[in-house]
Amino acid sequence: MASAPTGPLDEPVRTSLLGAHAHLAQGLGDAVRYDPDVAPFLAEPQSAAEWDDVAALVGPGGHTVVPAFGALEPVGLEVLRAMEGVQLVGDAVTGRHDPELVRLGPDDVPAMSELVARTKPGPFLPRTIAMGTYLGVVEDGALVAMAGERLHPPGYTEISAVCTDEQHRGRGLGTRLVLAMAAVVRDRGEVPFLHAAATNTTAIRLYEALGFRLRARPDFTALTVPSDVPART
Repeated sequence: MASAPTGPLDEPVRTSLLGAHAHLAQGLGDAVRYDPDVAPFLAEPQSAAEWDDVAALVGPGGHTVVPAFGALEPVGLEVLRAMEGVQLVGDAVTGRHDPELVRLGPDDVPAMSELVARTKPGPFLPRTIAMGTYLGVVEDGALVAMAGERLHPPGYTEISAVCTDEQHRGRGLGTRLVLAMAAVVRDRGEVPFLHAAATNTTAIRLYEALGFRLRARPDFTALTVPSDVPART
């Protein structure tokens, strides 16, 4: 099983769902995950009994994703794939407000979903916008870049969904968005942090240039509950 956590960033899903994002949580026994319309993430189980709760919560044939900060040993679930990731924290990042950016809302979700489909920064679901603030760059009526908030452990907020349409890259829009989101986080007295695929070296270099530092190397593991597992009643 995973080693014991040493702080909220070692269990960012659980500490978010037991705190600021409790209104977005689904739970059963010790298992807790985001509403599937919000995010695919499940808190990393810490015991065999909790894995039983996970199987019942996710349900036969269901899928979930666990950001694992230790050796993940699923009990009763199948591993679909695992992606090596990095967690970067911005202790020294103060951010910079940008009045030219547009605050995005529920009416913008179709355009946001289309941008995500083209750029693939990570999961963005019908209610992901409920996780926090989202800012975007709108030109000629079209959304061409955006970034927003995702996990929200005590004292921290994750900056996520950082993406720019291919035709608008090379203009520093990602930098502006990350710094603006960092300023939003800092205004609450919190510290910004990020997750990225370990293979996304371009993004990692950008984040490090902005002052983020490598803190951990979690694996994002996609799991499924076998379809022949009986549902718990």
